[in-house]
Amino acid sequence: MSAEESLARRFEEHRPRLRAVAYRMLGSISEGEDAVQEAWLRLSRSDTGAVDNLGGWLTTVVGRICLDMLRSRTTRREEPLYAEDGRFRLPDPVVTGPAGVDPENEVLVADSVGIALLVVLETLSPAERLAFVLHDLFAVPFDEIAPVLGRTAASTRQLASRARRRVQGAAPEQDADLERTREIVDAFLAAARGGDLGALLDLLDPEVVARSDGGALRPGLVRRGARDVASQAVMFARLAQSAQPVLVNGFPGVLSRSSDGGVLSLMAFTVRGGRITALDVLADPERLAALTAGTQPG
Repeated sequence: MSAEESLARRFEEHRPRLRAVAYRMLGSISEGEDAVQEAWLRLSRSDTGAVDNLGGWLTTVVGRICLDMLRSRTTRREEPLYAEDGRFRLPDPVVTGPAGVDPENEVLVADSVGIALLVVLETLSPAERLAFVLHDLFAVPFDEIAPVLGRTAASTRQLASRARRRVQGAAPEQDADLERTREIVDAFLAAARGGDLGALLDLLDPEVVARSDGGALRPGLVRRGARDVASQAVMFARLAQSAQPVLVNGFPGVLSRSSDGGVLSLMAFTVRGGRITALDVLADPERLAALTAGTQPG
């Protein structure tokens, strides 16, 4: 085996972790793949003879690439989470069949990385996001993160602490009982189909937030509060008529299809304490086509 083949083999051993880092950093599956590929190009051009921990080295390299990509987004004001006109852009969901997450994507959604967490990560500054993701989610020491940010380890620790408080306040962990969560999702769909406002209010957390992303042609909106969200029962009823159970980032969700099998929308549910705390709807035709390519009509 040549030196290049050996290096490529070692890189592939770390690829799943690198994909997971990039996904959490960017909230985009395709951009995450680009970041991982760029890390391979940098590795192939580097002298790694003195690198004792290749996995750690690659993790910080991917982190640096993602940081540059996030900063470039900010500079160009490209695809913000909340646009100035109030529109909302949903991070990429990982969509799989109801039987379970496929091995290729399992690492992307490990450790309860639901849509709600990704939404909060999008609100952090690039530096905060890097410090939190690398340290809190991947246990990278602060003294290894600090050079990437051009800061001291103490300053980097403060960044991560600030980010942690925001994440814990806005995206608490979801209920782990997937069977119970599916029951709540099914009950929501039944209430929406029947126009049962009372049942919807019982299922929704008083502070529930509903976010919809319809893409460029159908800009999405954000609604807050159980009564305001439940008032959209007519819209939810339409989406619920052709509901196909799926997993969205490992948690029960719903795909809605047209009569010809085309995907109309994807609904992701965040459930905590037995109530729906967040409902995220992706209805962007282009993104849906790419993200649901592996799912079959049920």
